[in-house]
Amino acid sequence: MKSAWILFSRLILRPLAQEPVRTALTVFAVALGVAVVIAIDLAGQAAAGSFHSSLDSLIGKSDLLITATGGLDEKLLGKLSALPYAFDFAPRIEDFATLDGKGEALPFIGLDLIGHGVIDDKSNPFSIANPVWVGRRLGLKPGDSIRLLIDDSFHNFTVAGVGEQNAIVADIGLAQQVTGKIGKLDSIDVRIPPTGSFDRWRRLVEGEVPASASVTPQGSRTDENRKMLSAFRWNLRVLSYIALIVGAFLIYNTISISVVRRRSEIGILRALGATRSRIAAGFLAEAAFFAVTGSALGLLLGRFMAIGAVKLIGNTVQSLYVSSEPAPIHLTAEAIAAGVGLGVIISLLAALAPAFEAASVAPVEAMARGRGEYLIERRSHKTIWWAALMFAAAVCFSQLPPVHRLSLFAYLAVLLLIASTAAAIPNLVGLFAATTSRAAETLLGVEALLAMRSLRASLGRTSVLAAALTTAVAMTASVGIMVGSFRETVRVWMNNELQADFYLRPAGGAAADRHPTMSVTIANQIEKLPGVASVDRFRAYPIYYQGLPATLAGGENAAGIHFLPGENQQEILSKLPRGDYAVVSEPFANKHDVHVGSTISLPLAGGVRTFTVLGIYYDYSTERGFIVLDRGILLKYLPDPSLSNLAVYVSGGANTSIIRRAIDQIIGPRRIMVFANSTLRRGAIEVFDRTFRVTYALEAVAIVVAVMGIAGALLAMVIDRRREFALLRFLGAAQPQVRRIILCEAGLLGLFSNGLGLILGTLLSLILIFVINKQSFGWTIQFHWPIAMLLAALTGVYLATVLAALYPARSALRMNPIEVIHEE
Repeated sequence: MKSAWILFSRLILRPLAQEPVRTALTVFAVALGVAVVIAIDLAGQAAAGSFHSSLDSLIGKSDLLITATGGLDEKLLGKLSALPYAFDFAPRIEDFATLDGKGEALPFIGLDLIGHGVIDDKSNPFSIANPVWVGRRLGLKPGDSIRLLIDDSFHNFTVAGVGEQNAIVADIGLAQQVTGKIGKLDSIDVRIPPTGSFDRWRRLVEGEVPASASVTPQGSRTDENRKMLSAFRWNLRVLSYIALIVGAFLIYNTISISVVRRRSEIGILRALGATRSRIAAGFLAEAAFFAVTGSALGLLLGRFMAIGAVKLIGNTVQSLYVSSEPAPIHLTAEAIAAGVGLGVIISLLAALAPAFEAASVAPVEAMARGRGEYLIERRSHKTIWWAALMFAAAVCFSQLPPVHRLSLFAYLAVLLLIASTAAAIPNLVGLFAATTSRAAETLLGVEALLAMRSLRASLGRTSVLAAALTTAVAMTASVGIMVGSFRETVRVWMNNELQADFYLRPAGGAAADRHPTMSVTIANQIEKLPGVASVDRFRAYPIYYQGLPATLAGGENAAGIHFLPGENQQEILSKLPRGDYAVVSEPFANKHDVHVGSTISLPLAGGVRTFTVLGIYYDYSTERGFIVLDRGILLKYLPDPSLSNLAVYVSGGANTSIIRRAIDQIIGPRRIMVFANSTLRRGAIEVFDRTFRVTYALEAVAIVVAVMGIAGALLAMVIDRRREFALLRFLGAAQPQVRRIILCEAGLLGLFSNGLGLILGTLLSLILIFVINKQSFGWTIQFHWPIAMLLAALTGVYLATVLAALYPARSALRMNPIEVIHEE
């Protein structure tokens, strides 16, 4: 044991201590990779929280939830309460409110406060005007007057109490009044008797409610929302692994450099009796040192980064999926195990090959300078066949279907493409050096020629370093192309979709499952204005279809939507108002395997209604999916004329400014937002860009890790080649020439990696666009080159690569040639 410690300390720890900058860079690279994994995991868990859990303390834990599209008739509560069983029924009204019309939208909940003992009726809280109970986060105190925007109107309330819930709670009668749901309930919580089976009580309740109502276990809605978010969170996790993959290349490179630089020491130790296993264990211990130290630092960084990530992910969740109040960030044992475990496992796996290579070196070979590089160059001719095999396998895997909506095979294809490129890099570096040496010498001088020959001579470390930077560039380019293509597709779609001159909706924060309403009289009055050609009334309801969230909607003018190729738009739109027909969005169709001619069953108006799908249209507004009926058909089953949105079409030649002022007069005191066509498009693009900020942040971390690895590897290369630089100085090379050689090496490496990374990134983007996005979200995206973004990103990476060589170049210039030659 003592001998093993001496071996480890002298062969591993002492060199690490002698090179603190390189050691710190490697540790920090691992730490960033682990931190990103932990941050995304923590932020994803927090962003998928639900406000319902904060109400458990108010209404008690219930067992069942009764809901119906468009609400429940409150007479049902009386019928259920008369059942001769020990049920406990708690009616609820659910909406959203914004304090003074600003800031975040908070859940506005109506409960039977006195009937369920939530408050003490002896305190007589109803002696004040419109009492509500608020959460502490609002910073209010009892007796404060507040104004809340609910749907399209302001309402005044008085704070009766302050609690821990992150919601605004009112008595159910007051909630029905201010939300316009007189005689209606949004849901009924049910606590079943303590004896008897759960299934028996559920069947009994189902027999007492209309066929259009659903009876589900409490918490199932939250579980369904999380199920819907699983693909989104899975994709984020995979993106977060990019930094770890890049870090794995750097660990491999670090251990490989350690092996190369200590070959003579390994040979001496082997000659003195050190076993192969002990040599391998020493280098694996070095990787474990980087992994454990980096993971410990990554825990602290990850907890800090999660604070910013949860806001970015929360915005995306709310825009595309469901209203969800982020939960507190908790550094759980599972998150720690996932981040640290991946960091340690990937680091050790990356170190296996160089560690076993060190163990397999014979003492005589170890003494031969350059022997390792010679063997690597010989093996590189064989790896090209492995690269071709992995490339073919990637093509095959990309054609396979998803597994439970998770693109497992597609991500395996991505991994195989990266591995295929890494395997081919030694041959590609040799080809690059052979074809560009003369051009490099002509443009940059003899320093570039020496740099090119050095890259080719040290093929082992150059290949791994190029693979790390190529992977980071490829992922940046692929995600950039995917996001740019998606952005351009959405822009073209909006140009075709948004044809009206003005769009109206109730003020307040927008969300995929939140559809505040406004009075239909506004639409009726605007329609009569001179210069208004027509209006399109639109109403949306959040529903659940086959256990997943969706949106049921009704509109009057579907002329602006564009159907998939091969569908007759005119025929579809003419048939839609004639009966129980529907059109569905592409995400809905892909998620539920719906085709033209399929039937979908919806619980409406006391029964289950069947609708025939006439067409499938493009939609990029939400991943939940839409079922769209003609407004007249929707009103037949849900006779609530209130509107979610209103589109106003102005006659040709009419003065839009005059019409806008007339619309403002009709709106009056109501809080309704009016958007001009161009303003709405611009706002939608801003939401889109905000949605993908977290993706850009993940890519930036991967680039930072790769650039730090380059700095560390170049520094190690300078130290390893100090004899070469000393000889150059003795032969007359000036300090600026030595500096230019190192900078040229970094520049040529960056040029090679950028070019190869762009090619690999384009291939990966095809999988992201046409396989992963299609399987995970159901969107058809048109391929588009975001040239400006790619130029900016690649230029930034190239400059960072060259700048990373400044410190190693400075270190090379500080060496004393006489001392170096004396050491040799």
